[in-house]
Amino acid sequence: MAPPPHSPRAPRSGPSVLLVLIPLAVLILVAVSVGSWLQYTERQAKDTVYTAGSRAADRVDVEATVQSVDAAAGELVLRVRVSPRGSLGEQGGTAPVADLSLQTSVATLSDLAFEAHERLAPQDVRVAITGGSISDYPFDTYDTGIEFWAVQGGEPAPVRLLLSNADTLFSVAVTPLPPGQEAAMGLKLSRSGSLLTFAVFMMVAMWALASSVLLGAWYLTTRRQGLVWPALAWMAATLFALAAFRNTAPGTPPIGCVMDWFAFFWAEAVVAVCLIVVVTFGIRTALRPADAAPA
Repeated sequence: MAPPPHSPRAPRSGPSVLLVLIPLAVLILVAVSVGSWLQYTERQAKDTVYTAGSRAADRVDVEATVQSVDAAAGELVLRVRVSPRGSLGEQGGTAPVADLSLQTSVATLSDLAFEAHERLAPQDVRVAITGGSISDYPFDTYDTGIEFWAVQGGEPAPVRLLLSNADTLFSVAVTPLPPGQEAAMGLKLSRSGSLLTFAVFMMVAMWALASSVLLGAWYLTTRRQGLVWPALAWMAATLFALAAFRNTAPGTPPIGCVMDWFAFFWAEAVVAVCLIVVVTFGIRTALRPADAAPA
């Protein structure tokens, strides 16, 4: 007896696949374009050098770079490189012709002193920051002021300050003060765009995971599925994964910050309650046939 002929396969729908792939490709292209533009904008902001102070030929240039901001300690680290210009310096501005002292504002925790004819090496100084609280993470902002004035050989010398930012976790908005013998700037520090975007994404992801567990718990309890061990394992893993995910937030936010109260605490509570409810209903469902069975 001849085998039955194979039934013809239905032709695949080519246009339907294209209707999915083309919007997906356009969405990826738009996302990459927007990301490239945001990265370029943030990079340009990092490369910006702010200037304040005197432009006299004989002056002391102070190149200051924000290396890191420690919001928990309430201070930032400023790397300072000093270059005397014109008649105030020698060897191409790498050494002063006389003893040089750089005095700073009250927010800066130390002054700088350099000996005559000695090579000038970069130094790190700490500057206190005020006006904000790290518990507002990732929306916390801070204020501080930077000021330098120079005394060389017992006489005041004009100063020009050049400030840049190298901390990827913070952006800096600078307000230069009117020029004079001293150079001063007002700084406003806020979280960088990249950090803020990632922190908001983390909060959205926490709520999405908690909502997924809530929907799964609703399905298991309404359908009386009993103890479904893979589902329980997934819920328990989500409970601990959320804590590990939260600890990956950049900038080491303290417990009890805005991100915790907006998302993390509630997501953990939803997952824990769902897990307990599913186990309770699962045990009742599993024991009910045993109670109904004859002795």
